[in-house]
Amino acid sequence: MTPGREFEPKLVTVLREGYSRAQFARDLAAGIQVGIVALPLSLALAIASGVRPEQGLFTAVVAGFLISALGGSRVQIGGPTGAFIVLVYGIVQTYGYDGLAVATMMAGGLMVLMGIARLGNVIKFVPYPVTIGFTSGIAIIIAVSQIRDLFGLDMESVPADFVEKIVAYGGHVGSVNPWALGVGAFAVLFLVLWPRVNPRIPSPLLAIVIATVAAYALNLPVETIGDRFGAVPHMLPSPALPSVSWAEMRALFPSAIAIALLASIESLLSAVVSDGMMGGRHRSNMELVAQGLANVASPVFGGIPATGAIARTALNVRSGGRTPVAGMVHSLTVLLILFALAPLAGMIPMAALAGILLLVAYHMSEWRVFVKLFRSPKSDILVLLTTFLLTVLVDLVVALQAGIVLAAFLFMRRMADLSEASYVQDMMAEDVDEGVDPALAEPLPHGVEMFKVHGTLFFGAASKFKDAMRRVEKPPKVLILRLREVLVIDATGLRALEDLLDKAEHDGTRIVMTAVQAQPREVLERAGILTRVGDENLVPDFRRAVARAREIVAAPAPPR
Repeated sequence: MTPGREFEPKLVTVLREGYSRAQFARDLAAGIQVGIVALPLSLALAIASGVRPEQGLFTAVVAGFLISALGGSRVQIGGPTGAFIVLVYGIVQTYGYDGLAVATMMAGGLMVLMGIARLGNVIKFVPYPVTIGFTSGIAIIIAVSQIRDLFGLDMESVPADFVEKIVAYGGHVGSVNPWALGVGAFAVLFLVLWPRVNPRIPSPLLAIVIATVAAYALNLPVETIGDRFGAVPHMLPSPALPSVSWAEMRALFPSAIAIALLASIESLLSAVVSDGMMGGRHRSNMELVAQGLANVASPVFGGIPATGAIARTALNVRSGGRTPVAGMVHSLTVLLILFALAPLAGMIPMAALAGILLLVAYHMSEWRVFVKLFRSPKSDILVLLTTFLLTVLVDLVVALQAGIVLAAFLFMRRMADLSEASYVQDMMAEDVDEGVDPALAEPLPHGVEMFKVHGTLFFGAASKFKDAMRRVEKPPKVLILRLREVLVIDATGLRALEDLLDKAEHDGTRIVMTAVQAQPREVLERAGILTRVGDENLVPDFRRAVARAREIVAAPAPPR
């Protein structure tokens, strides 16, 4: 990456490099095609999220434009995505749209701060089982949430809780509308089969058009967007700020963190996928800043959370889009369609949108990857199932927090298992790598003990070190600490060494340290431990440690 351009939007880079008419023509065509695909998806995702359908369009226009214009990816397409449905729906049901708007704006601010703090690469360290667990859980919830519209069930409202939702569906089985089921089934089959016939014409829009025309022409008794939500406005709303209390803002903060984390993960994953498709390299920190600004602006115009959409970004690349101009054209396309055709949106059957979302859920589920992860270590399977079940049965915020914390604890346990502190009595042949000839192996001098520490000496492994030290029954004259294989030490490990040094000084034991690595040496020096040990007792290898121990043993004891 060019120094000083880490926070330069890719649009600026493209314009500096030179932007040709030929590339504009390709970007224009790609942006229009992606915009046409984004239209029905934005409507469906908004409805599934518990808000009005046009709010998905507002998000695609405002947030999508800003993500492309300011982002660190050349081809990222931003807008509402299926990953937010569960989270947004829960917030709207509890706090209303104003609560969602505040949570989204707080999340945007957090993302801007994360980008400025250069945490773009850190987001990539979210464990894979956590990502698959919550995305698969979200997919299940999306699919189940569409049962009412797909089957045309006569229900005034649907419970937010997953189990309660299933029970409610069971109580309305007798109200299935076969016409709605037929429209929904047609949409699903069309979306699956049409790309094999003509992949250039977007199947979601075509499915919506055919289903809408058929339902209107045949006067089918199916519920439409207009029946449930009324007329769809044909312009963006005037900018307005949400109004919530300070107590509600504090209550919404965990949801804001979840939105920020989810948006960051999905947007950077989308950018990585697009890099692989076109051989580019995105600027992760600038991408986080742009995503954050977009999520601050989206609620001002009535929008919902937005992030990079993997499927739409991939379509942009396949359609010839190579610069942020394509993403900006995509947003303007949605805006023009909103101006021209908004009144017709009220005629779209809800069952057709349910069919589209079923396919979205199927692609989100990544069930093949989910099943494949069962071949992983048991700890990863535990993280996967915990995140998945908490997402489905409890809450996405809880699932993300629990999944990441559980994965972190299991990782620390794994690292602790790899760390060892062993009591060694003799020079062994294994010491040849430190310059000791196996033929010269001999017992350590009388009054000399040796401990070998292996792995990271951190809080998870410090107890092992203390347990090993308790094996010394009688205080030795010299204690050799072999630290050659200790690459990192933290505050807890440092405290364990300080306790050892205090006990050694009390018992009259001299400490000799061998082969102290760079990071531990810096930590021990700052803590004053190296000064207490003495430069003469810091040696580079095991042979010199034994020689120094012999000198100490042979020297006369200092007078008390």
